[in-house]
Amino acid sequence: MFQHAVKRLLAIRMEGVSIADPVIVANEEHRFIIQDQLKAIGVVRFDIIPEPAGRNTAPALTLATLRAAEREHDPLCFAVPADQQIPDLAAFQAAVQAAISAADQFSIMTLGIQPDRPETGFGYIRFDEQTQNGMQAAYKVSQFVEKPDLATAESYVKSGLYLWNSGMFMVRASVWHDALQRFRPDIADAVKNAWQEHTQDGCFLRPDAVLFSQCPSESIDYAVIEPCAASGYTIGVVPLNAGWSDLGAWNAVWQTGVQDKHQNVCYGDVIAHDTTGSLLYSTGRLLAVVGLRDMVVVETPDAVLVAPLEKSQSVKDVVSILQQQQRPEAVTQRQVHRPWGWYLSVDEDSRFKVKRIMVKPGASLSLQMHHHRAEHWIVVKGTAEITCGEQVSLFTENQSTYIPLGMKHRLRNPGTIPLEIIEVQSGSYLGEDDIVRFEDTYGRAK
Repeated sequence: MFQHAVKRLLAIRMEGVSIADPVIVANEEHRFIIQDQLKAIGVVRFDIIPEPAGRNTAPALTLATLRAAEREHDPLCFAVPADQQIPDLAAFQAAVQAAISAADQFSIMTLGIQPDRPETGFGYIRFDEQTQNGMQAAYKVSQFVEKPDLATAESYVKSGLYLWNSGMFMVRASVWHDALQRFRPDIADAVKNAWQEHTQDGCFLRPDAVLFSQCPSESIDYAVIEPCAASGYTIGVVPLNAGWSDLGAWNAVWQTGVQDKHQNVCYGDVIAHDTTGSLLYSTGRLLAVVGLRDMVVVETPDAVLVAPLEKSQSVKDVVSILQQQQRPEAVTQRQVHRPWGWYLSVDEDSRFKVKRIMVKPGASLSLQMHHHRAEHWIVVKGTAEITCGEQVSLFTENQSTYIPLGMKHRLRNPGTIPLEIIEVQSGSYLGEDDIVRFEDTYGRAK
């Protein structure tokens, strides 16, 4: 979905309009997989802003506009989420072109989704049917409405005067910063202070972590869009009918998936007996369900989710509980991407941890050491060049080596195929922060 979102933007064609390199704002833990995903689709020019802490979409858009304004004077910025499905690309392109054409007539533009059903999980946009402003399919917004109950949603759809709020906004950088300073100066000041102290390594632009952590958490809608609508700013909306789906919740995955004769959507190794209208999603193990109605069951290496489809948006409440309990599942997955490849946690206890590690051809880990753990490495695929102290050796499949506690070491893939090893750690402390880097290709050495 992320790759599709980027390609949709870069494919925009319009006379007199140039599309700048994308700016991606994302969680610090996702920075390397994002980099890999962009390069996989041939996008080599981009900026990634890793957030030191999640602060919702208003601070994220502010970071992106600050960066965009450094590259170009007062650019027109188009902010889009990465978790949306838009099958009809021609309709999307036409809507974006209409929004660009109307952007000088309105303070802020947005795309509104033409509803095909009453939906209680989305916010709505009330538009003025009498105001077209001479622009094709661009209407003046009169009101943003919060998620309604079912009866209200039905009345909205019946009236024909409401659109779903897509979360896609188009605004000039100067307009955004002026509005944010007016309505939420606390967010504006905190983000600007953090950005003034940002550092850069490669394509990563890092706002100051301490200053950014002081920023309040707020969405684009609450911080700016809704106050603007109530304060005389002109906001325009272009209706979009492109098969749009917000895949931010599991019920949307069920709605857009291929349903069998029992209205079940199944992914992976699934056996469903006497079950209807459910989403059954397995990433590895056999998932067997019996007697379910309108449920979502999702199995991943990290966790298992079971919930009624109508309650699937409440996953965010579970995430809040994980964060309150400081559970590692709130911030990391078992498979963690790094610039040199990835590692997958297989098993662990208080005194040992087992990982599967993949290193890309030509890539290498940092020259490092650990204060609290020793490591055993077994090559299971490819060729490994292993530095241990002053000795550099080549190891192939079925060969192994031992890295004593406190020993400088490095792993490199000199071959043309991915290198895979099994790593067994043992020691008194096995946290990822027990790494002292001496040299690093990716600028991570302290």
